Amino acid sequence: MAGIIGKKVGMTSVFSTDGKNIPCTIIQAGPCVVTQIKSEEKDGYEAIQIGFDERKEKNTSNALKGHFKKANTSPKRKLVEFDSFDNDLNLGDEITVEIFSEGEFVNAIGTSKGKGFQGVVKRHNFRGVGDATHGQHNRLRAPGSIGAASYPARVFKGMKMAGRMGRDRVTVENLQVLKVLTDKNIIVIKGAVPGAKGSYVILEK
Repeated sequence: MAGIIGKKVGMTSVFSTDGKNIPCTIIQAGPCVVTQIKSEEKDGYEAIQIGFDERKEKNTSNALKGHFKKANTSPKRKLVEFDSFDNDLNLGDEITVEIFSEGEFVNAIGTSKGKGFQGVVKRHNFRGVGDATHGQHNRLRAPGSIGAASYPARVFKGMKMAGRMGRDRVTVENLQVLKVLTDKNIIVIKGAVPGAKGSYVILEK
């Protein structure tokens, strides 16, 4: 499927025609450049690789410099592959927010905010113990039993426990496009999109 790479600017809200206040996310999407066209004969599968966001020459390896030189473009920070585009593209072609239209639905892919090491109440929505009665005073947010003792004498894989939370690849499906501002390369998406301000977001048609 076709798509574009963008940066999350932040959230705001807009009023609909019937007066409802709709929360939305502003994304600066593109312009992206086609940096590679993969084919079944050469690469084993068909895909279009596009690049977004300028990268300094001094921070780019010689191999990547050659890669971008073939596409006749400057080095890019973010590279993403898409299965297909509706129209035929060539190396160096630009892809802008014009591929989207108001009212259509898209999938947003981003990296969620990292929360660090968290307990089970925050990480897995455990309830915790209720009233601190019967002398219980320090187990309010504890996970409780994590398994039997003599048998199976181990903790099963996948047990919900405390640990690092967030910084995962998250896909939110079927988000509506509210506005497309082609002159500013901005797209306004209904609802929340995963990631912090300034993080990369992939939008799929």
